[in-house]
Formats: sequence, C-alpha cells, structure tokens
Amino acid sequence: MVTNDCQAKVDVETATALAEAAAPRPAPDTREISENVLRGCKTGSRFAFQKFVERYQLVVFAVLSRMLGRGSQVEDLAQETFLRAWKAFPGFEVRAKSKPSTWLLTIAVRLALSHRRKDDVRRAARPDLPMGTEVPTPETEQSRRALGQAIGAAIDELPPSQRAVFVLQQYHGLSGREIAVALDISENTVKSRLSRARSRLQKSLAAY
Repeated sequence: MVTNDCQAKVDVETATALAEAAAPRPAPDTREISENVLRGCKTGSRFAFQKFVERYQLVVFAVLSRMLGRGSQVEDLAQETFLRAWKAFPGFEVRAKSKPSTWLLTIAVRLALSHRRKDDVRRAARPDLPMGTEVPTPETEQSRRALGQAIGAAIDELPPSQRAVFVLQQYHGLSGREIAVALDISENTVKSRLSRARSRLQKSLAAY
C-alpha cells in the first residue's frame, strides 16, 4: 500500500521479479501514460493514481534496484517515491515538456542518493558493517548470466553520482538534458560522469 490516502497498491513481487529478470540492457519503454490519467491524478482520483502506479512501478523498482541493490530499502523507497508523487501531483503540469516518467524518476533517484548518503555516514560510524550486498550465485550457473551478474556487480561499485547518470541513460533511455534536470546538474556534468562511469566499467569488466 502506498498510502492510506491514495489507496494505490504497488505489486512488489511482480515488479521486483520482472526488474531482476530484465536483460543487462533492456530496450526502454518510451510510452507515457495518458493525459486523462494525469489529470485524474491532479484532481485526487485514487483510480487514476492506481493506473499511474501500475504503469510506472516497474521502472521505479528497476532504477532503485540498480542504484541500491536488492533489499527492503528498495520497496520502502518505491513506496516513498509514489507517496511523494501523490502529494506533488496538484502542482504537476500535464502539458509541460517534462515527461511524467522523468518527473517520477527524479523523485526516485533523489531519494536513492539521499539514502546512499545516509548509509555511507552510518557505515563510517560502524566500520564493522559489510560494505555491500553481494549478488547471489544462481543454483545452476549459466554462461549467459555470468556477464550480466558481472555487469551488475560493476555498476554497484560505481560512485553513486556516476551510477545515477549511467542507470538513467543506459537502462531507462533518458537524454542528457533529462538526466541534468532530474539530478539538478549541468549537461556537461552528465557527460563527464557518464564518461567516468564507462571508463570504470571497462576496467572492471576487462576480463570479459
């Protein structure tokens, strides 16, 4: 349940399973939800918001999973993303140039970055804590999954700022301008972080 106010349900199991089963670079789904649904969300329609959640829950789970790894924090932040969207919808401009998916991912990415910063502070205070979540090895190892797992692990090792731009561009098809708006940085900074991210990934994946 996202909130008692909107009564919109996020299908956690389906979203997580499909996000994890995605190929290393799935083709982004560029379809946006209809303006009628968005107008309904603006006026507080619970039915319209449920449609909004159903349309975008997979992309939200995917971007949070890529940035934070697997864990309960992904579900919590997905819920918080939609809760904040619900509260912010009255001010959303339906006919604005910014796509609803970009607007929503902006909320998700900023929540993820904030979570990472808080987690880094917590880990600095507790050096005994493990530094990351390891990707579990499949029971039956398949060669086609080996590279995907290596890529996922390499992405996990990227600094949060580089990971954010890489995930938004590579997995969700956002343009440099859209990423700049989402993260409140310049397009040149986006290009620089993408370049550094790719360089780090190439080094990490040299064995493949």
